[in-house]
Amino acid sequence: MSGETPERGFPEREFENRLERAQFAMAEAGFNALLLTSEPEVRYFSGFLTQFWQSPTRPWFLVVPAQGKPIAVIPEIGAALMRKTWLDDIRTWASPHPTDDGVTLLREALREVAGEGVIGTPMGRESHLRMPLKDFKRLTDALGRERFRDASPMIRKLRMVKSEAEITKITHICAIASSTFEAGAELFREGQPLSDAFRAFKTKCLEFGADDVPYLVGGAGLGGYDDVISPPSDAPLARGDVLMLDTGAVFDGYFCDFDRNYAIGEADDAAKRAHDILFLAVEAGIAAARPGATCSDLYNAMRGVIAEAGGADGDVGRLGHGLGMQLTEWPSLTDFDETVLEPGMVLTLEPATRTVGSRIMVHEENIVVRDDGAELLTRRTPRELPMLTAP
Repeated sequence: MSGETPERGFPEREFENRLERAQFAMAEAGFNALLLTSEPEVRYFSGFLTQFWQSPTRPWFLVVPAQGKPIAVIPEIGAALMRKTWLDDIRTWASPHPTDDGVTLLREALREVAGEGVIGTPMGRESHLRMPLKDFKRLTDALGRERFRDASPMIRKLRMVKSEAEITKITHICAIASSTFEAGAELFREGQPLSDAFRAFKTKCLEFGADDVPYLVGGAGLGGYDDVISPPSDAPLARGDVLMLDTGAVFDGYFCDFDRNYAIGEADDAAKRAHDILFLAVEAGIAAARPGATCSDLYNAMRGVIAEAGGADGDVGRLGHGLGMQLTEWPSLTDFDETVLEPGMVLTLEPATRTVGSRIMVHEENIVVRDDGAELLTRRTPRELPMLTAP
């Protein structure tokens, strides 16, 4: 089904390689330290994997110096787990604190490693500051606002290219979700409430070995669907509906992100035609995904197939994105993103087209860019729209 289960976690050399790459990039950018506050960045450099990030109460900090290992400045409640990582310097406080939730500890750590130098922190698109804005102001007032610079381009470049160990984990969760989708005939049926279809998928995915299914969206309707982000209703699946489920399942902190479409009993010509267009659009995206191509090249390859077939795109703004520790990562497959593809980049290809009226269909696969082109991580959807009939 999904092959041998990869070993959890990473060897220390994985983190050493990440740090070496980061510190080389820091030297080029003139950064004396990095300040990281969000879960994926902290985990990328430390291996600190926990669902405790779901609680917004406590801030967590990681300081990456120009030389030496990162420093964790974290609430005491996380100290035991952080000590299991490869980090040695772990500074804690009792949090939440009424007046100083780690700001003094963080300030001193930054002064220690950066001196009067430049401090980089992510500030651009698809980044966020995970600490109270008042505390960040206190920090920058104490250290000098002018010293803080945007490290987003550097962090993006580091994380866009995945190691083979990361790719192995993504491949594994793609295989688990592929097996779950291939069990569609036993999971979904006419008359089944859409909410039950969602539950059945999540349950089967967990049975097959996923750690979690934190993201599952979709929709159903005659000839397509017009809403794919609302919570599922209890409306029953009807004959002629197209059911779409789009999953972000997780193994050891790494996501898959792809969808599958099913016809319930029968499909009209509009749905069959849309599925055919999207299948060919993904084929064009796979063919275009080679080192040296740009994200806009992939977008235009897929959009060109849709346009040539006389279809209208789904107006969703992009036709895919990066994938890894987050469900969606940089870059975006848009007509304006000129990010150059490199071996090791993991992407979703996600074209959409309109069917009837406001209804759309979407199709998605996950790939990794290799030296000689794209390698599928998902098991390809059938060439023809899958038809689910009553047993």
